[in-house]
Amino acid sequence: MHPDLQKVLVSPEAIESRIRALGQAITKAYGDCEELTLIAIINGAVPFTADLMRRIQCPLRFDCMRVASYLDSDSPQQEPEIVDMLRLDLKDRHVLIIDDILDTGHTMARVRKEIQRLKPASLRFCVLLEKTGRREVALKPDFVGFSIPDEFVVGYGLDFAERYRELPCIGVLKPECQNPPMWQ
Repeated sequence: MHPDLQKVLVSPEAIESRIRALGQAITKAYGDCEELTLIAIINGAVPFTADLMRRIQCPLRFDCMRVASYLDSDSPQQEPEIVDMLRLDLKDRHVLIIDDILDTGHTMARVRKEIQRLKPASLRFCVLLEKTGRREVALKPDFVGFSIPDEFVVGYGLDFAERYRELPCIGVLKPECQNPPMWQ
């Protein structure tokens, strides 16, 4: 376990097993679809998306959106801002948005609004982690990896100030590491 973690919430083995199950569920849900377009919300969803897309058994297209709201804090510091938009045409396409965590719901609501303007045939959401206790926007993802308590988590793509993304597990960051006076 990394010394900055208070505890591990989800082991690498549990992540791998759940992604396998999510891949099967998504394949079944889109079974008759000619082609599925995956949209990753980066940077956090990159490891999850890479592993998940290898488990989905249907033709795929892939693009990314960059959305900013957390900056270098452990809670959202601004309304979600679309920093980098898509390159693919989504009109009449089946679209699955993939994100690392659904917390307050503001990011997902903003992304949904932007994608709906592009007139996809269908739009669903898949999140690795869901914190239902902090939801401020009434949204429910279609596919969820794990429901977690309201604790600040890092690892497997999730970060604090762009650190800890490389951890193979998902763990709770120690409180003293969440707001250090200055990174060395």
